[in-house]
Amino acid sequence: MDASFRSRRSLTLCLQINTVRLKADFKASGEFVNSLSTRSSKSGIGCFRMRRMPHLTVSEVAQQVGIRPSAIRYYERIGVLLPAQRISGQRRYDNTVLHRLAVIQWARQTGFTLDEIRQLFFGFRDNTPASKRWRNLSRQKLAELASQLERIKTMQHLLRRMTRCCRCETLDECGKGIFSKAVSSVAAKPLAKVHPEAGQETRVE
Repeated sequence: MDASFRSRRSLTLCLQINTVRLKADFKASGEFVNSLSTRSSKSGIGCFRMRRMPHLTVSEVAQQVGIRPSAIRYYERIGVLLPAQRISGQRRYDNTVLHRLAVIQWARQTGFTLDEIRQLFFGFRDNTPASKRWRNLSRQKLAELASQLERIKTMQHLLRRMTRCCRCETLDECGKGIFSKAVSSVAAKPLAKVHPEAGQETRVE
């Protein structure tokens, strides 16, 4: 009976020790997983619960996106891309960089400058939806493009007029004609005269 009791007690102690070890291992594993969870990105576009191991080189990223590696380094330098992790001194990226670069390339194709793209990522509160960011910046860009369109139409008109009307032999002759028309145009406009006593402008014909 004593030997049987000692055997059962030894087995119980072993089970208790193993249970404690398992709990400790599980706790350590949980701490490790928690240490890998990422904070929400300042860009407000995308949030990932688990950090992906960076494995893509800058050349591999550039090849998949269709840009030069130097462009990726430049985007990092000016703050449009977040700094890459370094492994043995070399840049390493996870797949999320491909999504961010896709947004950057799309924005550039639609006419946004790099400063405006930086504003797209970092110029809003962290919880601002991507749709609202696009709407706000797109309205500004559309107004800018409308103004540019008016200037383009004016330039097209002047170019067509020059193509149709110019008969000059030399550029000096062209300059003389352009200057004369400019002077005539200014002279044809009424001059503004300010009355000192009233401080108001009137037109003098």
